[in-house]
Amino acid sequence: FFSACSNSATTLTTTAPAVDTDTLLIWWERGYYAQEDEAIEAVVNAWEQETGNSVEIRFLDQDTVLKETKNALKSGRLPDIVHSLEAEHTLIPAWAWEGKLADVSKVIDPLSDRLNPTAVQSAQYYNSTIQQRVPHTVPLKQQTIHIHYWQDLLAQAGFDEDDIPTEWDAFWAFWKQAQDNLRAQGNTEVYGLGLAMSKEASDTYTTFHQVLEAYDVELLDAEGNLQIGDPETRGKIAAALDWYSQFYIDGYVPEVATEWTDSGNNGVFLNRELLMVVNPTLSIPGSQREDDEDIYFNQMATIEFPNEPDGDAPTYFVNTNQLLIFEEAQNKELAEDFLSYLIQPENLAPYLEGSLGRVFPVLPELTQMPFWNDET
Repeated sequence: FFSACSNSATTLTTTAPAVDTDTLLIWWERGYYAQEDEAIEAVVNAWEQETGNSVEIRFLDQDTVLKETKNALKSGRLPDIVHSLEAEHTLIPAWAWEGKLADVSKVIDPLSDRLNPTAVQSAQYYNSTIQQRVPHTVPLKQQTIHIHYWQDLLAQAGFDEDDIPTEWDAFWAFWKQAQDNLRAQGNTEVYGLGLAMSKEASDTYTTFHQVLEAYDVELLDAEGNLQIGDPETRGKIAAALDWYSQFYIDGYVPEVATEWTDSGNNGVFLNRELLMVVNPTLSIPGSQREDDEDIYFNQMATIEFPNEPDGDAPTYFVNTNQLLIFEEAQNKELAEDFLSYLIQPENLAPYLEGSLGRVFPVLPELTQMPFWNDET
């Protein structure tokens, strides 16, 4: 189970290799599934054949690609294109602010009216050097947050799907009660809630943002100014932190949740040590889609978030996975040309299909293709 969801480690020297200025160098975070990497390799090969250009693409695990990119910035020997999910949450805004990222308007503008508006907006970052907000990343795919649970474990706890509340407080209390029921039966291995608690996992970042959304916390004002100094906003954040951490303190989240990487909660859930899990893509059911149809169709279920505390229907936090070009990259124009090629619908579609549906397209027109309308 675990291997189907985890990124494979790749050994890479800490000293960056010499940059071949005649070859486009791409550092690409390894996908969850082999099909993803095979699909992007196919796009690279097709572009090489059509243009006569040369590409070196290196597939790296999540930690390595971020570490090596930081090292490359220090040494000045930069890759031309970087795909790093972790950088999206931590460093891309800072790099844009510092003027380290290229303006990629040439890539985005031709498709701006066909891209999802949230994807276009997400590519805009403020550059303090030029004192304006410009497109500094190329949107590749989008993801939102999901809740999965085991139907058989829920039945063992004495409940079924119809018993799951839709009201906020009752919903979260339900999973605590389900764990209590299992413990009363002698099952001490299963925890009721799979909530990421570690600083390493972007799942923690995404899930907590979803909680902040539920509690109507606005971290930024309309001009993009941080609001955590505002007493009211600060109080709401503190209340949300207390609410989130209390599940762990009370023993309804595994202790190991403080050590999870992005694949950590996937593995623990698939090993049936969690009754339910919150996960920011559909990677968990996707890992079983081809390997075990019984688990995919009959044992695992995916449900919506409950209504927000004020009773409103949930508004989902959406994250856009992005590609970047550094301002000082050796082959900046070549990188722009490749990314313009990659995000064309006919080239992007096979890559997204290789993700087995765990993420969704930044080009809404792709959702009309047969893959996205297959009920299985």
